[in-house]
Amino acid sequence: MKPLHIAILGCGTVGGGVARILTEMQEELSARASRPILLKEIVELNPTYASQRFNLPIELFAGGGKDLTPDEASSFIQRLIHSKDIDLIVETIGGTNDFVYNLSLDICKAKKHLVSANKSLLAERGKSIFEAAKNSNIMLGFEAAVCGAIPIVKTIKESFTGDSIISISGIMNGTSNYILSKMKSEGVSFKEALKSAQKNGYAEADPTLDINGHDAGHKLIILMKLAFGIDLAIDQLSVKGIENIEKEEFDFANEIGSTLKLICYGKQIDGEVYATVCPMMVKNDNFLSEVNGATNAIRIVNKYSGKHILVGTGAGSYETASSIVADIVFAARYADQVNYTHEKSKLKFIDARHFVFPYIITFRTGDTPGTTGFITTAIGQQKINIDTVSHNRHIKNKATFSVVTMPCTMKQVEDAIEKIKLEKPDMLLSEPKIIPILY
Repeated sequence: MKPLHIAILGCGTVGGGVARILTEMQEELSARASRPILLKEIVELNPTYASQRFNLPIELFAGGGKDLTPDEASSFIQRLIHSKDIDLIVETIGGTNDFVYNLSLDICKAKKHLVSANKSLLAERGKSIFEAAKNSNIMLGFEAAVCGAIPIVKTIKESFTGDSIISISGIMNGTSNYILSKMKSEGVSFKEALKSAQKNGYAEADPTLDINGHDAGHKLIILMKLAFGIDLAIDQLSVKGIENIEKEEFDFANEIGSTLKLICYGKQIDGEVYATVCPMMVKNDNFLSEVNGATNAIRIVNKYSGKHILVGTGAGSYETASSIVADIVFAARYADQVNYTHEKSKLKFIDARHFVFPYIITFRTGDTPGTTGFITTAIGQQKINIDTVSHNRHIKNKATFSVVTMPCTMKQVEDAIEKIKLEKPDMLLSEPKIIPILY
C-alpha cells in the first residue's frame, strides 16, 4: 500500500516529540496503520540543537542540517506544501499570527492532511480553517489541542456519536490546578504557589494565559464546537482566572465540603447552551475535587449513557506528541473516508449570567452590627434562597463572611450586590467575590 509521507513544521517541545516517536516506532505505527508511515522532512530554524535534543538524524532536516533564516524556512515550507511527495503536514510552530494562520489555510487548500496542537489558533481563528479542510475534503487532526494525551476529541467525535451530550465540566489547565492544589495542601499564597509551579516546570516564565483562564477557554471553545456544534469567539465566553484567589477562600470551601478548582463548564438545556471558565467550589463527592497537581480531567454527562470521566496528562513533549501521532495513524487508515456532513446546530448560546448555579459570595465589610442581616435581606429580595451563612472572620475593625445560595442566576446575585451598593455605599470594603458551586 502507498506510504503516508509526513513533514513536520517546527521541532520544539512538541514537534520534536512527534519526530522522535515517528522514528522510534516506525514499524509498529506502520503495522497499526496497515501502510508505511514515513517521516520525510522537518523544517526547523535550529536543526542541530533539535537533532541532539531529540536524538534525530540530521539529514531529516530541511537545508541539510544548517541553521535557517525565517525566509529560508518559509521557502522550504512552501515547497513541502506544494510537493506531490508529502501527504500530511504536522504544524507545531504555534501561535495565532497571520503567518501560522495563512500557513494552515495553505496546507488545507493544497489538499494536504493537517495535524495540529495549536489550540489558540483553532479556538480564535479556526472557523475558516475547518471550512478550508471541508472544502478540500482533507483530514484536520487536532486531538493534541485539548488536554494533551487525553483522547477527548476522538471520544466526543466517535465514541459518543450514538448519544447526546448534556454537559462538559473539567480541569483543563495543569498550571492553574497545580497552583490551587498547592494553596490547599500547604496553605501558601497564590504568589508562593505560582513560584513553585515555575520552579518545577509547571508554569512558564509568563504564565498569563494559564492563570487568567484563557488557555482553558481555548480548549473549552473547541469542545463546545465538537459537543454542541456551537462556534464561539473567545470574547463571547465568560472567562475568569485564579489570580485573585486567596487563602481564606479555601477555608470557606472546606466549610461547605468543597475545594477550589478552575473549571471549564458547558451545558445544554431546553435548546440553549451555556459555557464558562472560572474558579468553582467543587463538592468533595464530585470526582474533579480529587484531581490534583498538573493533572487534567474531563467529566461528560450524556443523555443515555450517563457520566464519563477521562483523566490524564494535559501537557508535555511526548504526552502531547502521542496524540498527534495517533491522529497521523488515524489519517493513514481512514483519511480517504473523511466526511464533513455534520448538521448545523440549532442550539442557542446564552450569556453565562443567566445560567443557574448555587453560589458562594464572599463579603468584606466593616465590623458593624446589622451588616450580615442587611446583606442577606438584600439577597432574599432578589428571590434568592440562602443555604448557609458562614461565621464572621474579624480582623481589627473589618469582617469577612460568605453567603451560600440555593440555585439562582449570576444576574440575580449581581442585582443584589448593586442594591447593597446603592442603599449602603460604604458597607462593602471591596468587590464581593462570586464563585459557583459545582456538585
